[in-house]
Amino acid sequence: MTESSAQTDSENYVFTGREKEKNTEIAKCPNCGANMLFDPEKQLLRCDFCGTEQAFEINNNEEQNFEKLFENNNTWSEETHVFSCSNCGAKVVISKQEISKACPFCGTSNVLETSELAGLKPNAVVPFRISKETATQKALNWARKKFFAPRRFKKYLTHADDITGTYNPAFTFDTDTVSTYHGRLARTETYTVRRNGRTETRTRTVYFNISGVYSMFFDDILIQASSRIDQKTVDKLQPFDTNNSKEYAEEFLHGYGASQYTRDGKECWGLARKVIDKRIRSGILSKYSYSYVDYLNVSTECNDIKFKYLLLPIYVGKFDWKKRADKKSKIYNFFVSGFNGKVVGKAPVSPLKVGILTLGIMALVALAVWLGIKFI
Repeated sequence: MTESSAQTDSENYVFTGREKEKNTEIAKCPNCGANMLFDPEKQLLRCDFCGTEQAFEINNNEEQNFEKLFENNNTWSEETHVFSCSNCGAKVVISKQEISKACPFCGTSNVLETSELAGLKPNAVVPFRISKETATQKALNWARKKFFAPRRFKKYLTHADDITGTYNPAFTFDTDTVSTYHGRLARTETYTVRRNGRTETRTRTVYFNISGVYSMFFDDILIQASSRIDQKTVDKLQPFDTNNSKEYAEEFLHGYGASQYTRDGKECWGLARKVIDKRIRSGILSKYSYSYVDYLNVSTECNDIKFKYLLLPIYVGKFDWKKRADKKSKIYNFFVSGFNGKVVGKAPVSPLKVGILTLGIMALVALAVWLGIKFI
C-alpha cells in the first residue's frame, strides 16, 4: 500500500512524509479470525461469521471535577493522524475529530487507543441498545407517516444499507445553584365602577417588587459538542439515560464510527450556563402571578460543578433526492437514537403528491360551487 494510494482515499488530507505510523485497536474473533463487532442487544462483542460471543468488563462511569476542563490537554495537539490498519496494513487517515473509523479497504473498525486521542479524553459512553436493522425499521415507520414523502424515499428505507451508527460527542453538567434576585413585575387587574347609574369595567396595571433567594439543582444538562448534528436534533432524540452511562471502553466502538468534540468543554459549559440561567429565571417567575416582567436581575452562583465528556449512540441516514423537473440533488438527513429508537429528520416532498392533492381540492371546490349554483 503506497502513500500515493492512501492520499487518494483521504480526500482532504495530504501526507507530508513526516507522519509517524501507528497501529489502531481492532477486535479479532479467537475462533475464526474475523472481525468482532459490538452487539447492542446483548452488550458484548460478537462475530457475525461464526457466532462467537465475548463479554468484556462494563463499569459505570464517574463524573469529573470541573477543573479538569481547564487542563492543558483540553486542546488539540495535532490536525491528523496516519495509522496503519491492524487488519490489512493499509494507511488510514484519521482526523483530530475522529475516534473510530472503518478502513476503506477491508471495512475493519479502527479504534484509536485512548492515549492517542487529542484533547480531552472521553470518560463515558451511552452504548448502542438497538441494532441497525431495528433502527432502519424505526425510520421506515417514521417515513410511512409522511404523507407527502415520495414513494422512492419509503422504498429506499426498506433496504437502506448506508444508515450508519456513530457515537456523537456531548458534555453533561451537574451543579447546585444559589441565586439572589430582585425585580419588578406588573399585573393587570379589572375592576368595576358605577358611573351615571351604569356599571363600567375598567383595567389598571399594578406594579410590585420582588426579591429573594432561589436554589435549584441541575442534573446532566446535555450539550451537543459536534458541529455535525445540531442541538435541537439531539434534544429531540433524548432521553439517552446519561445517568446510567458507562465508563468509556474501546469495545463499545467496534462496528461504529465515533468522533470527538468540535466545541470544547469550556464552550459547552458556556452554553450550559445559558440553559441554567433560563431555567432559573423561569423557576423564579413561576412563584408569582403576573402579566408581564418590568425587569428581573438574577445573580447565580454555581457550586460543586461536575461534568462528563461522553459519546451518544446515533444512527445517521441520508437520502439523495432529485426532483424530476430540474434534476437538482438535495441530501435529506434523518437520525435515529441508538438508545430509544426516536427518529428525527425532514423528509423530501413529492411534487406529484402535492399536485394531485391540489387538483383534488380544486375539483371539490368547483363541485361545491356548481352544486350551489344548481340549487339556487
